Amino acid sequence: MRAVAVSAFGEQPQLMDLPQPDPGPGEVLVRLAAAGLNPIDWKISDGMFGDAVPVSFPLILGTDGAGEVLAIGAGVRRFTIGDAVFGQFQRPQQGGGSYCELALADEDRIAHAARSVTYATSAALPTAGMTAYNLVEETRIGEGRRVLIVGATGGVGTFATQIAAGRGAEVIATARPAKAELMRTLGAAETVDHTAGSVADQVLAAHPDGVDVLIDMTGGPEEFGKLTRTVRDGGIAVSLIGSADADELTDHNLRGFNFVNRPSPQLLEILAGQVDAGRLTVLVGREVPLEEAPEALAASRTGRAQGKTVLAI
Repeated sequence: MRAVAVSAFGEQPQLMDLPQPDPGPGEVLVRLAAAGLNPIDWKISDGMFGDAVPVSFPLILGTDGAGEVLAIGAGVRRFTIGDAVFGQFQRPQQGGGSYCELALADEDRIAHAARSVTYATSAALPTAGMTAYNLVEETRIGEGRRVLIVGATGGVGTFATQIAAGRGAEVIATARPAKAELMRTLGAAETVDHTAGSVADQVLAAHPDGVDVLIDMTGGPEEFGKLTRTVRDGGIAVSLIGSADADELTDHNLRGFNFVNRPSPQLLEILAGQVDAGRLTVLVGREVPLEEAPEALAASRTGRAQGKTVLAI
């Protein structure tokens, strides 16, 4: 089968011909139609997680995917052959991923796909969607809360904006002027142009009483520290890239933490249901063929890729 993989950490991903896997107990074999591209894909291939993420080579890249169940292993009860599914396929210890024609998934890492959208749309949803949902849950965002989302135009940010606004929160989203209208259609009450000066200064000028929740997708420790000025006494500040110092935040009477995602099949089912109900929009920036995955990953590394990239398989 065709797959995009690496033979060692830091190598350039290549299109390879690898053996078809067979499902073992509790595993599902899926004929993938699409794979979603996430920054974690190239971070794993670079070995950025060290011994915390054991891998086998050749390592097929990719976490998110969607397609049709081709075979099931012993003990699988939730799926039958022919089911349309989506979810997470990254199994680095076994060398498995989603940038391939046939992928194995543990039964508890996938769910039935939304019926109202294409496989490409479903493939763009799992990791970013579950991250956003869990962020909103863990920061207790709801009616009447004011939320600042920094990095709002990315995959997680667009989902978090929609979910938070859907719960009645007032969302302030960072966005360049060209993306401001899009973010408002997704539920943002207002936008802040992060290229026009200090985000914290702009937010506090418009809202001297600050925000209840800060969700920062992009800033290092120094940038995150500056943004916490926007959070009112007793509020919550969260970093997605490990920039929060919980003790320092406590000293300023803020609750803060570095977010760690907790995926589950139940959460995937919730997201698929929200898509089918029209309450969640999945934005696909572009679709490219599987063999162009190396170039798409290179664009992701720059941080300037526009919208969610999906690989058509």
